[in-house]
Amino acid sequence: MKQTNSWNGKDLRDMFAAGSNWLEKSVAEVNAINVFPVPDGDTGTNMLLTLRSVIEEADRAADTTTSVMAKAMSHGALLGARGNSGVILSQVFRGFSKGFDGKDNFTGGDWAKAFELAAKTAREGLSNPVEGTIITVIHDAAVVAKGYAEKNPDDLIGIVEAAVKESRESVARTPTLLPVLMEAGVVDAGGQGLYILLDGALRFLKGELEDLQFRKPQMVSANITATRNIGVSAAEEEEAYGYCTNFLLEGDTLDPEKIRKKLEGRGLSLVVAGDETNVRVHIHTYDPGSILAYATSLGTLHQIQIQNMDDQHAGFKEMQRLKALPADIAVIAVAFGEGMTKVFESLGAIIVKGGQTMNPSVKEILAAVEAVDAQKIILLPNNKNIILTATRIRELTQKTVEVIPSRTLPQGVTALLAFNYENTLEENIQSMTEAIKGVKSVEITTAARSTQLHGMKIKQGQAIGIIDDTDLVACSDDVTEVLMSSLNSAGIEAVELVTIYYGADIKPEQAEIVTNKLKEKYPGKQIEMVSGGQPHYFYIVSLE
Repeated sequence: MKQTNSWNGKDLRDMFAAGSNWLEKSVAEVNAINVFPVPDGDTGTNMLLTLRSVIEEADRAADTTTSVMAKAMSHGALLGARGNSGVILSQVFRGFSKGFDGKDNFTGGDWAKAFELAAKTAREGLSNPVEGTIITVIHDAAVVAKGYAEKNPDDLIGIVEAAVKESRESVARTPTLLPVLMEAGVVDAGGQGLYILLDGALRFLKGELEDLQFRKPQMVSANITATRNIGVSAAEEEEAYGYCTNFLLEGDTLDPEKIRKKLEGRGLSLVVAGDETNVRVHIHTYDPGSILAYATSLGTLHQIQIQNMDDQHAGFKEMQRLKALPADIAVIAVAFGEGMTKVFESLGAIIVKGGQTMNPSVKEILAAVEAVDAQKIILLPNNKNIILTATRIRELTQKTVEVIPSRTLPQGVTALLAFNYENTLEENIQSMTEAIKGVKSVEITTAARSTQLHGMKIKQGQAIGIIDDTDLVACSDDVTEVLMSSLNSAGIEAVELVTIYYGADIKPEQAEIVTNKLKEKYPGKQIEMVSGGQPHYFYIVSLE
């Protein structure tokens, strides 16, 4: 992590390059939820292609001053903008460019102001801004970033972190603002893409390079139930979408605002972005010829793209149909704690609530197995006391059930990361079983009774540290002391990634103090603190 209060254009480029790479990992997922302004399934692709142009142009920038780099990125976004979402992104980068004008370096406060201007510019580029879309998400995030920056103007990481957190929450709210999203049971695709972009930029700033390389973004889910399947209503079958028309207009004295007003009423989803020499136009229209004729009277056209959205939509519906088919393999995991449960759900697991002191019954696990459509099931017990219970399911169902002997929650997470839907059941069992061998788990909990073990006198109520659910290695009245000692015993010096899930009894500010202490003691390690919310355990740690 870069320790400074001043950042330059190279940092700006690198953070968005990281965000672009992070988005690339979830393009298919973003495409799959695209229902607005039309359900054509290309929002993620268009955002990624636009961002690639941004980074390519940034790599050709004359120098690494912030203003020069921001202008190059804005120019790249304008030239490479694809689709509705891409043109909106070009407005975002245009706003950043205006916000960084004349600056060699920038602070967190500068970034927040530029981000606010990016949100304003993006909204101004639309003829009819619709709430519950990427426009709402960037506005909400910019407001929160500005508020944080007013108190902490030098804390760029904190400002971006505040923006990322709010963008995630704003994305989750989009279905409540836009009926078509509520009906489909999804969040806005453009907002989702923006959140992932910012999240990737934040991870770069925090130095979480291994996460960026080996992990995938966590998609934001709609906390609602779809009222119908996407793309199957009779009304939709009769609805025509026309042509998605997208082009770059080059001229000498162009007026984007005048062009926008001229095109209003000639189609839907109109976005006009640019300056007096280059203007990007995106519009959904039944008559692309008249749009192009008007544009050619103003200058020269480049990158003309006209796509039949009815054909696109037909392809999208087929994609959704295939996506809706029952999965061949399902993973069911036993987990507890709000944060831990969300981690497993984000990785695609179906949750059975339970763990230490609250082991689920055979009946509860069997009910989860029978409830899923898949005929092949992988069970992750994530506790040594649940492994035997999980194995009993095989004789009680006609489905094929395999048990990965995960003894801890960190082992379960690692196993899930190794799961691949494209692999066979046998291949997944092999890769997941092998994966849990490469992770060490440390659990910090409370002694239920006084005892003496391994030369340690343990008092009831003291904090104790356990490695891999078997070896008790530390005890003390001081929870942090037990954590530090246990990590040392687990061989933290030999690992690269340390993920710590703090429990319900640990306050966020306590967790932050512990994180800083660990980063100070182990500067070469990637240390991530996550709210697990688990009861009974102060900390659950994964060492990889």
